Amino acid sequence: MAVYAAGSFRDPDSAVFISDGHVRRGLSDRAAADWQRLAATDLLGRLTGDGLLVATRALEGDEAAGTPPSPRGEPWALVLEHERIPIVTYPYEWPFAMLREAALAHLDVLLAALDEGLSLKDGTAYNVQFFGARPCFVDVGSFEPAAGPWPGYRQFCQTMLFPLLVQAHTGMPYQPLLRGSIDGPTPSDVAGMFSGLRRFRKGVLRNVTLHSLLERKVTAPSERVKGSMRSAGFSVEVAKATARNLRKLVAGLEVGKRGKVGEGTASVWSDYRTTCSYSDDDAKAKAAFVNAALGEGPAGLVLDLGANDGAYSVLAAEHGGYVVAVDGDEQTVDLLYRRLRADGRENVLPLVMNLVDPSGGIGWRNRERSPFAERVRPDVTLALALVHHLAIGANVPLPEVVDWLASWGGRLVVEFVHGDDVQVGRLLANKPPGLFADYRQEAFEALLDARFLVHRQETLPGATRTLYLAEPKP
Repeated sequence: MAVYAAGSFRDPDSAVFISDGHVRRGLSDRAAADWQRLAATDLLGRLTGDGLLVATRALEGDEAAGTPPSPRGEPWALVLEHERIPIVTYPYEWPFAMLREAALAHLDVLLAALDEGLSLKDGTAYNVQFFGARPCFVDVGSFEPAAGPWPGYRQFCQTMLFPLLVQAHTGMPYQPLLRGSIDGPTPSDVAGMFSGLRRFRKGVLRNVTLHSLLERKVTAPSERVKGSMRSAGFSVEVAKATARNLRKLVAGLEVGKRGKVGEGTASVWSDYRTTCSYSDDDAKAKAAFVNAALGEGPAGLVLDLGANDGAYSVLAAEHGGYVVAVDGDEQTVDLLYRRLRADGRENVLPLVMNLVDPSGGIGWRNRERSPFAERVRPDVTLALALVHHLAIGANVPLPEVVDWLASWGGRLVVEFVHGDDVQVGRLLANKPPGLFADYRQEAFEALLDARFLVHRQETLPGATRTLYLAEPKP
């Protein structure tokens, strides 16, 4: 049975659907002609070979049998099949360096297309997905003949450039901006953040201030804008110059120095590995327990909740699966992404997310961008040094925490930090006395036993932390 992707309906010439586990795309007559132009060049092979474009092939003959009509009820002229992205993610889940890499990849695809007489009709960040730390352009239906200025410029600004400028120049994380509006902040929205001398920061005057002044013109229908600009003398060379300038600007954007605590804008959690309460013996015993637990069954997809610097995510990846590493500290995840990118890792995907307020459904009917919990169904969930932050730091009742852990399915490796551990003491220091009297190992184990089959447990040498390997009861 074929099912259309909930977020693929806006382009009348192209839509993605899932058929028996295969990711496919239907193309209209016009889009099929654009595909044939792309396939006639060596651009498709070069971009795919470089990992910049998702691997794609056209289906022939009976391979396309059973293809549903378009969401508008019309038959497709051609059907393509794409390589499957392990986990679909969205730009409001990416740290700064990840969004910057996505923007650069998008511009590299655009520049390569312009050299072949083609362009991209879109400029949205949602056209890029990640294989681990590698960005990949996935909207093959976006290619069209080049005929003047780049029509995707506004989308690129709102979903990529503006968020990067905001965080680079003001220090304000952009994730709430993108999560709050599926189309991203408008030029007028962002212009208000760059008043006074801030408007002269790198890239702001041309791409934000002037863009805001011309907003009425830019928001006119895209075909009318392209036509008027062509008649005014704008050419494909202008599109190339625009893309090159944008690439230079994006590549030069950076946030404050990110290093150890006390240096630049580093956060407490970005240096957690050297400031936490683990002894060397504790760390070795914990790594051994996690390693053994991962080896006791399939680990095709591992979800590392509260991944911090990704040490256990990388350990999990050594078992040959794909790891989604989630943490709420943007700077820590950003540092992790940079390390993974430098190492060329494609099986660890780092994401920024507040686990108490995770990504929900947004867009049309709240389904255009689906909730995180619907996109990830792990074989193994790691919840290491996390329960006390949820139960005490975020005031989530312990039964709710255990129920939430069970909701992911698959095996669970969870760590309970005892009440006498220094980290729990730090959390309790900011709470009224006696408020968390139910935060006890016995209470946690009773809840765990009610929902899970506990296969193994081990208290670390320091005697203040216990690890459990469990799986949900049938």
